[in-house]
Amino acid sequence: MESESALYINYLPVMLGGVVGFILVFTALIGARLLAPFSKENQKLTTYECGMLPIRRASTNIGMRFYLYAILFIVFDVEAIFIFPWAMSFLNVGVFAYWLMVLFIGVLALSLGYAWKKGALQWR
Repeated sequence: MESESALYINYLPVMLGGVVGFILVFTALIGARLLAPFSKENQKLTTYECGMLPIRRASTNIGMRFYLYAILFIVFDVEAIFIFPWAMSFLNVGVFAYWLMVLFIGVLALSLGYAWKKGALQWR
């Protein structure tokens, strides 16, 4: 029972920080809503393009290649998230974990090679 109460006491600063952060964000949002000037003109709702009138509507279609770049970024970003803790404990993980990481990096290298072969990394 004593160790359980010590555990809760260790998390008390984290909970207090979360509550204070929530209060600060909430008061900032309420303060901005109450104190900021708002305009109901139609011109305020138009898209802003460097001081010039918009050439076309703002809701244009986005090409599929942008989604592909985003997916590739997420895949290799997740790879970095998995490799960093493994590298920090490299000496303690053992031979089996080493070969699993080699397999993981191999699969990612194959996926990068496939994306490269399909031309997904060329900017057109």
